[in-house]
Amino acid sequence: MARDLSHWLREGLGATPFCPGCGHGILLGAVCRALDLAGVERERLLVVSGIGCAAWIPSPHLRADTLHTLHGRALAFATGAKLYRPDRVTLVVSGDGDLASIGGNHLIHAARRDLDVTVVCANNSIYGMTGGQVAATTPRGARTATTPAGNPHRPFDLCRLVAAAGASYVARYAVVQPDRVARAVARGIATPGFAFVEVVSPCPTQYGRRNDEADPARALAALRERLIGREEAEALPAGERAGRIVVGEFVA
Repeated sequence: MARDLSHWLREGLGATPFCPGCGHGILLGAVCRALDLAGVERERLLVVSGIGCAAWIPSPHLRADTLHTLHGRALAFATGAKLYRPDRVTLVVSGDGDLASIGGNHLIHAARRDLDVTVVCANNSIYGMTGGQVAATTPRGARTATTPAGNPHRPFDLCRLVAAAGASYVARYAVVQPDRVARAVARGIATPGFAFVEVVSPCPTQYGRRNDEADPARALAALRERLIGREEAEALPAGERAGRIVVGEFVA
């Protein structure tokens, strides 16, 4: 694996636009490593994103063809691009609010059609860039700008959702596991059909400050403590899995 990833970055970049403690910068590095692992040629790569913090991961950073599209419509644009240029490696990188809330229907049907694209969903459990509103992935009881007393609704399990819809590859890891994230994205790219990699990423600015995780170091430590492997989780009673984040490959 190459250690110098600058060949995937556009020239003239300074500091990333991400807030202190945001995990999206780590994810950017993991995506670059995945592209090397998968042997992707830059000339054949198209990266599509929607709107939100995670949409800044590919654009303006990645040195490749990128589409920065409308909110919730990343997969709609990716579908059209893939149909027109099936020879391209089409990678979608966007956030949970964009892909699973506003764009939720596109996500379900792209998985159902087993569209040959790889989706990297940066899940920070909230609408970060637009003010910290509740999302379809916000944990029950978590405080947001629009649920100051706590979210009364259960969140989507995105991996179970796309697996049930027919995706060919499904995995979940966290930014505190960058090597596993890179390998999962690379495997998704190598898998024909719809591949989905959920990457859990902390948001100290919008989610953390409302839920006692504003300190970046504590947020990362808390995230690591909540992770549990798929096989270990399957051996536990349901009550003991509450609040844990199950990671691993779910469809491979």
